[in-house]
Amino acid sequence: MFNIRRGMVLLLTTAFLPGTLSAQYDQRDSGQYQILGAQYGTDSRHVDVTNRLKELARSDRTFMMGNRTFGVDPDPGRVKALRIYARGPDGRERMFEYREGSVVDGSMFRGWGRSDWGQGWSGRWEGGGDGGYGGGNGGAYGNRDEGQYVILGAQYGTNRRHVDVSDRLKELARSDRTFVMGNRTFGIDPAPGRVKTLRIYTRGPGGRDRMFEYREGSVVDGSQFRGWGRGEWGKWNGRW
Repeated sequence: MFNIRRGMVLLLTTAFLPGTLSAQYDQRDSGQYQILGAQYGTDSRHVDVTNRLKELARSDRTFMMGNRTFGVDPDPGRVKALRIYARGPDGRERMFEYREGSVVDGSMFRGWGRSDWGQGWSGRWEGGGDGGYGGGNGGAYGNRDEGQYVILGAQYGTNRRHVDVSDRLKELARSDRTFVMGNRTFGIDPAPGRVKTLRIYTRGPGGRDRMFEYREGSVVDGSQFRGWGRGEWGKWNGRW
């Protein structure tokens, strides 16, 4: 009798386990942006790393990115960037840029670990950038704060309910280059029961405004923002 019961429990466990694992995996890969392709390098020299990024995504949700990650240095002596090109829920394409040495977090991308990526990207190196991404020869604090985007403000929440967290973000930036972001980070939950995002509004080297969006629970990396740790930020109009 004991063996029969144990066999039934094992059978039921085996039957439900794949569904459970699938649900957990789907939850992990439920970001809103679908990746179309990825490039690594500088404006003048860069290579396609889409296939290598797929390999990394299968084993890691977050990873530190650099030459060793992709097994290539397309522009020796220059600070490089990873650009991930994606399509959002509204059908519009968007570029996510990660400075060499920063942490890449896949939580905002749909199908990240399953490599369920889209098609339709042109393969070009597009977006802002001055081609240098900083010289990389300054002091430790200078390297940390030499990103090309100046922060204007920050909001945390959803489209309907959100709060200004610019001052709190400045406090975090003074002590941490990277941190995991969520309700506890900002001491408030503006939309209970909803998955929230942090939106950082910036101005690039060409004077164009750009918004960086981080899904709740993801890693925020300040390396691409100029004056991150020093709090040398600009002014923003406060809109979501």
